[in-house]
Amino acid sequence: MTYDQAKARGILEQSIRKEAAAKNRPADLIDIALEKVVEAGLELLGFSTFDKMASKIRTEVNASICTGIHDRMSAAQRAWLMRLLEDRDSDGTTLFNRLKKPAKGPTWSHFKNLTKRLEWLDELGDIDAWMDGVAAGKVTDFAGEADAADASELWDFVPVKRIALVAALTHKARMRVRDDLTTMFCKRVATKIQKAKAELEEIRLAEREIVEALIGNYRTVLKHIDEGGPAQ
Repeated sequence: MTYDQAKARGILEQSIRKEAAAKNRPADLIDIALEKVVEAGLELLGFSTFDKMASKIRTEVNASICTGIHDRMSAAQRAWLMRLLEDRDSDGTTLFNRLKKPAKGPTWSHFKNLTKRLEWLDELGDIDAWMDGVAAGKVTDFAGEADAADASELWDFVPVKRIALVAALTHKARMRVRDDLTTMFCKRVATKIQKAKAELEEIRLAEREIVEALIGNYRTVLKHIDEGGPAQ
């Protein structure tokens, strides 16, 4: 092992900054940085150095990502998202809470409600463009952070980060609604198919009874009019 703190710091910063674009957990960033320093044959720095640098760089990278999301949105879209934290739904909760609601059972009324929710989200336009270039893991982490908070807590964040977190949750909510609609549709169709199969089986049994009755009647007739025939 070679003792070269400057070189080790350079590798440490470079690897953390690269990985922080896709990963969010400090432990993951530190693990990768440790591997890179060891691969370079350098003596390890103190753990506190790894920890502080991972926290600092992750904050910088996340701030840059949030700024990118914020800037890819129009002023009208940002205003729409902020209204989610203020406007109330019919149940008295904020519209922000509507983004978190899971799908219910595969009934026709629930299917129609999900369709309306998707139309409501599609009013914003191309939501996918907001997350252009952002790693899926980062979007998931941002959405999870927003999902874990309530509307009042989000007001404690700086405006850029607040908008980015709500945007990530909105993006995930639309994906989830589409998945739920597809799943619900498949379940509804499967239920219809199962019901149709049961009805078809009932029809088949009823038709078989009719055929058997007709055959029995026909045999009885033949016995009376064809004494030497096969019906005897």
